[in-house]
Amino acid sequence: MNSSSLRTLGIPPNAWGVTDAIADLTRPTVEPQPIALATETKNLRLDLAKTAILVIDMQNDFCHPDGWLSHIGVDVTPARQPIEPLQKLLPVLRSANVPVIWVNWGNRPDLLNLSPATLHVYNPTGDGVGLGAPLPKNNSPVLQAGSWAAAVVDELEPKPQDIRVDKYRMSGFWDTPLDSILRNLGKTTLFFAGVNADQCVMTTLQDANFLGYDCILVKDCTATTSPEYCWQATIYNVNQCFGFICDSEGISQAIAQL
Repeated sequence: MNSSSLRTLGIPPNAWGVTDAIADLTRPTVEPQPIALATETKNLRLDLAKTAILVIDMQNDFCHPDGWLSHIGVDVTPARQPIEPLQKLLPVLRSANVPVIWVNWGNRPDLLNLSPATLHVYNPTGDGVGLGAPLPKNNSPVLQAGSWAAAVVDELEPKPQDIRVDKYRMSGFWDTPLDSILRNLGKTTLFFAGVNADQCVMTTLQDANFLGYDCILVKDCTATTSPEYCWQATIYNVNQCFGFICDSEGISQAIAQL
């Protein structure tokens, strides 16, 4: 079979080579990029060629003083703590061809896929500023896809090669294409970052674990506006049940050894 005559169909590495007479199902091979990474519980050996980072909910509504969380009286200072370490880590990961996937809450304007139980979290009295309602400071609709409220904070401007996935629940895997995207890209190991650690980050990480992914929480790139005991429970449960915990400096140092 003359591979030079084949046309690629699909997203490598999950791609065929085809002509009018041939379908090559062997799929292209990917050169491994093994690194050694220390975590809080074990020393890992992982393949960067099979790795992606999920950055969850680093959005104006959760991290900006004019966003929804701030509007309801939450101090968003903790939610901004991951910004600086992510500013350093993401370029390093991109340079190693590790996909950066922004998993952001971004609702349909008509909210047709949201249940009352989901809506209640954001508007428990029914007369507040809930999902899709305009923020008093700038009229941006709360967590609506394409709005300022749902956008990534300016300090973490996504790059053209990055991948975006809108989510509609705390978990980034629920009713979204995230799992299909990761499997098409051949990614089996996932770094996790973002906010809130005990809510959207944790539920996404748990679902990833249930789906068979290797899960690594990047501790200094993750934060929560919840009480301290929520953070401590998150750390305990990730280490105990769902994966591993490292820091961004350890990742950068490991990549520097390639």
